[in-house]
Amino acid sequence: MKTEVASQLEFFVLLARHGSLAAAARALDLTPPAATKRLSQLEARLGVRLVNRTTRHISLTSEGETYLHHATRILAEIREMEDAVSSSHSVPKGLLRVNATLGFGRTTIAPIVSSFAKRYPHVEVQLDVTDRPVDLVESGIDLAIRFGELPDKRLNARRVMSNRRFLCASPRYLEKHGTPTSLADLARHTCILHRQNDDAYGVWRLAHNGRTESVKVHGMLSSNDGDIVLGWALDGHGILVRSEWDLAKYLESGRLRVVLPEFAQPSADLFVYYPNKRNQSARARAFIDFLIDHFKDGGPADAS
Repeated sequence: MKTEVASQLEFFVLLARHGSLAAAARALDLTPPAATKRLSQLEARLGVRLVNRTTRHISLTSEGETYLHHATRILAEIREMEDAVSSSHSVPKGLLRVNATLGFGRTTIAPIVSSFAKRYPHVEVQLDVTDRPVDLVESGIDLAIRFGELPDKRLNARRVMSNRRFLCASPRYLEKHGTPTSLADLARHTCILHRQNDDAYGVWRLAHNGRTESVKVHGMLSSNDGDIVLGWALDGHGILVRSEWDLAKYLESGRLRVVLPEFAQPSADLFVYYPNKRNQSARARAFIDFLIDHFKDGGPADAS
């Protein structure tokens, strides 16, 4: 049975994550008045105001930010302690929080979670999909599945699948505008731009013979959604950079062709990230192994 303090910590972390008392109440199967009372009792016990309340949303006070920081850390340490004691002697069970990118999470990771849940019915999986990277430590996420390396060096990572990136275009576009034979040729071509996070999306960095060159490209179409820009390339609107995971079936069918194959983009290998390698829970280890097994034969290249 959870102690009262642990329950209060979990309640406040959930409240901060949802941003409203009504949403937190629904998540905990409480009535809104009961959630309000719970918050009032917590603030009364501490003698400080933890949140600023409006009609629909809440925001944390400075004391609330401090409480959230420590509550998240304490709950993670409690989970780590329990996992260290019990995971080696039991089947995978308990809550596993997984984060993945929006489109890839919806189309690929969600079906993998479905299969995982059938094999490990005692594991409760919460899958969140977001385009921007999340702070695994602060948010309480156990695993993040991302293409490319994350900048946070505090995290541990396991490579799931290799995934090179290519320049490509549709045969229709190349027949109409010609095929580029050098990087300089890209300046006269229409390019389709994929905006990702805060990267300079109008600059492509391409490597050849050990040297990396930056090429400024232009185009009339850009989007932050990978499926959208891929669709525009298939419609013949220009040259695009995409990974082989996205391109494999279109290159095989001939609907897209690789251009300037001697120039390599930085790879977009698939990694699973996690905050702590020591005392990793049985459920996290099981999910990582399940994920890697899934991609061994299903990806465009072997995962090593």
